Amino acid sequence: MNGAQKNKTGTGGGLSTARLEALVDGVFAVAMTLLVLTLIVPREPAGLSPAALTRHLLHDLYALRFTALTYAISFVIAGVYWVGHHNQFPLIQRADRVLLWITILFLMGVTGIPFSTALLGAYPGQQVAVVLYGGNLIVIGLVLALQWWYATSNHRLTDEDLDPLLVRRAMRRILVGPLAYLLAISISFASPALSLAIYALVPLLYILPGRVDRHLGAPDAHADVAASEHHASVTGDGEDRHVMAP
Repeated sequence: MNGAQKNKTGTGGGLSTARLEALVDGVFAVAMTLLVLTLIVPREPAGLSPAALTRHLLHDLYALRFTALTYAISFVIAGVYWVGHHNQFPLIQRADRVLLWITILFLMGVTGIPFSTALLGAYPGQQVAVVLYGGNLIVIGLVLALQWWYATSNHRLTDEDLDPLLVRRAMRRILVGPLAYLLAISISFASPALSLAIYALVPLLYILPGRVDRHLGAPDAHADVAASEHHASVTGDGEDRHVMAP
């Protein structure tokens, strides 16, 4: 049966994933909206001439450069994690209590992004802020990997015919982010600025869709994914970039 188009009502003995996915969408929407609150509009001082007021505003806007940068990075990273979670659920066909609590843990990490982003924007050169930000992202990525492992282990919450090669490649793909963020934390002992560059570059690995993303929306998607992965294993083509983000 097509895993992407199957009616996920929980009739296979598990709970429906519909409310779980709705909760995730709502929390991501709130967390990503809160990120913009890290950008504080400069106050207008009294008694300045128009020219002096312009200079003052430009100075204050320039002072926001690191805050604006961390806002943009965090918004994209949050989007990457939302896409990663979203892409798992055409294949996760049902839920259980353990998956529900894994998702709660995942969302706790997501709601921490606005705080770690504000801290990093305020103290971009401080290693403590860099480490806390990276640690927040690592936790989110590892819990997303835990969710994928739990759901696919022994086909606990997936179809029996889910390709094991796809499962392994997806797991490797998910773990790229946490490993990169761990590298950024390690580098922060020598250069916090270089760590920020790594944080900014990691989302680029996930933005372009891979074959799985394209196949999930197509007819006979599940079979096409399996055939594509089998072809990749035979020809050596289509490495990890062809599996789901993140």
